Amino acid sequence: MLVLTRKVNESIIIADHIEIKIAQIVGHKVRLAIDAPKDIPVHRKEIFLAIQAEKQKAEPV
Repeated sequence: MLVLTRKVNESIIIADHIEIKIAQIVGHKVRLAIDAPKDIPVHRKEIFLAIQAEKQKAEPV
């Protein structure tokens, strides 16, 4: 795992076409702005896990 320190309005680039920017920091919360191509899904982890669970339920046994 890579751990970086960033300030507001600083960003990181992933694979030449995904930018994650620190939009705001308030207390212990960080607001991220993610710029990614439309064909790359971006979800919060809890939503991603729920989607994966639904896919498993829908798979034929």
